Amino acid sequence: MDIKRFDVPLRTSTARIREIAAAADTEFTMLFTRETRLDWVRFGLERLLQIAQDSGAAMIYADHFNGSDPAPVIDYQFGSLRDDFDFGGVQVYRTSVLRKAVQAMDEEYEFAGLYDLRLRVSELGPLVHANELLYYEIETDNRATGEKLFDYVDPRNRAVQIEMEKACTAYLKRIGGWLPPEFKEVDLTAGEFPVEASVVIPCRNRVSTIGDAIRSALSQETDFPYNVIVVDDNSDDGTAEIIKSFTGDPKLIYIAQDKTYHAIGGNWNAALHHPQCGRFALQLDSDDVYSDSHTVQKFVDAFREQGCAMVVGTYRITDFDLNELPPGIIDHREWTPDNGRNNALRVNGLGAPRGFWTPLLRELNFPTTKYGEDYAVGLRVSREYRIGRIYDVMYNCRRWGGNSDAVLDVEANNRNNLYKDRIRTWELQARINRK
Repeated sequence: MDIKRFDVPLRTSTARIREIAAAADTEFTMLFTRETRLDWVRFGLERLLQIAQDSGAAMIYADHFNGSDPAPVIDYQFGSLRDDFDFGGVQVYRTSVLRKAVQAMDEEYEFAGLYDLRLRVSELGPLVHANELLYYEIETDNRATGEKLFDYVDPRNRAVQIEMEKACTAYLKRIGGWLPPEFKEVDLTAGEFPVEASVVIPCRNRVSTIGDAIRSALSQETDFPYNVIVVDDNSDDGTAEIIKSFTGDPKLIYIAQDKTYHAIGGNWNAALHHPQCGRFALQLDSDDVYSDSHTVQKFVDAFREQGCAMVVGTYRITDFDLNELPPGIIDHREWTPDNGRNNALRVNGLGAPRGFWTPLLRELNFPTTKYGEDYAVGLRVSREYRIGRIYDVMYNCRRWGGNSDAVLDVEANNRNNLYKDRIRTWELQARINRK
């Protein structure tokens, strides 16, 4: 089996992809996307090509080593639409499929050429993951997972993101998964609620930060009644005692979970279905603090003015002591009223802090998971309802060693990404089937 190699960066022009297709004259074409040395395990390339033949792969990629450390990757699926999906450095395409995909390219990109190619190839055949360690490469981006999380919303990458959104939108239209900007209306005055808004703080073992979060929530100034619902999921580090020290404030509602499994999603559901939950349920993570005393008022004003079922704000990344960290303010300005809910299938999150119209969330509920639960709900809401935005900084997101996503090992990061891809897959299938 013959193969020809081409070195290309991940952000590649359509013109470069066309050049490769024109020069490809072997059965398989390898694209190597790393600026590093590539070494194969003995017979690794032969094994990869063998699997490609046996599986009928349109494109194949494999687990590998980063230096001497194993670097497994995850399976590609229908909803794996992130443009930063990690294939490793080696992508091997069946040349006949690559050429067919390139012939169909009808847009010239400066950055999204390889992404456009991958999406088009996925329409022509399977993208196969060989879960065997077949080669060696050196990862050049050695930042912690918590630092990489925000690359897709870094303002310096805006030109790249515009192209990626355009390529993804075109793909969604081709497969019937794109939704026009038509939304169900909501009656935000319907129903009786004890208060207009509830700040929801789910927590487990946050003794270092829960007091700051509660004080921030209780100090809000509003022209309507609100409360603060703190849901403690069996903390054993002194968190519960700190929460109880605030129970003298009538605005505080304390929910102590039983010993069954809840995770963050289950803790949110406990707050949403509590009889004291307000008309709007507003997020505040137990690590973080609101930016000022007007955040709750801004949330409710946005619901009323924009007539939406969910509102997403803007936050600032800081260290534990509230000193700003790069990239600073995360405002998700890639969101547009017309295409935001389609582009949401490509990016890794919708933003924060989030506010929800309680009647709808009591119908939908959060998935009982400890990661991706907010993304799942946001996608589900956006399928039918308008999501509003606030571009003022609403809270300070503190990055520190205690964050659940600050520093993840490969297995944990893969597990999180696989789950979010499944969420995208289910949502994409639902959007296609509803038509």
